[in-house]
Amino acid sequence: MSQPRGPYAKTAGRRQQILDIAMEVFGRQGFRGGSLREIAERAGLTQAGVLHHFGSKEQLLIAVLRRRDEDRAALDTGEASTHTDRLRAQVSVSAGDRGLTQLFTTLAAEATDPDHPAHQYFADRYRHARIFIAERIESARAAGELTSDIDTEALAHLLIAVMDGLQTQWLLDPDLDMVATFDALLKLLSPPDGRDTD
Repeated sequence: MSQPRGPYAKTAGRRQQILDIAMEVFGRQGFRGGSLREIAERAGLTQAGVLHHFGSKEQLLIAVLRRRDEDRAALDTGEASTHTDRLRAQVSVSAGDRGLTQLFTTLAAEATDPDHPAHQYFADRYRHARIFIAERIESARAAGELTSDIDTEALAHLLIAVMDGLQTQWLLDPDLDMVATFDALLKLLSPPDGRDTD
């Protein structure tokens, strides 16, 4: 497949540069604290130049969040051998890129405000995450990897809370081993030998 050339390639390259800078600025300062002026200056553009590529600061934010999801998916390249491995892989991916994790944590907190431009994005994202994790829980139970009799939806909420909480603690204390800590929780939810004992 040939690479883009000419003005299109330059435009695509410039968009990626702006997104890289915006991910860092929003990750550090949030959407409201992150200055469009700073993003533009660091990209060597005017604010109008940034808006030429993204239309508005809000559209730039959504593009950043979509880019974050793409980058996170690219990090998740390992093959999971069990259903619980698929759960722990989510934590492992978070530990794979501090910048993406900081971006998510900062903006998710801000987006609890219904007027925040990413509010619906995060509401949808958490809903999809609950569905995904609930499916992993049911599959793990069917395979004898989990024995907890906690309601599936409630357990999905709890696992998401643990994952997000570990991310926040890790951002404050990089020495925290998120995967090992999450493994300790999975061990509590698993049968003694890791398999169904029936």
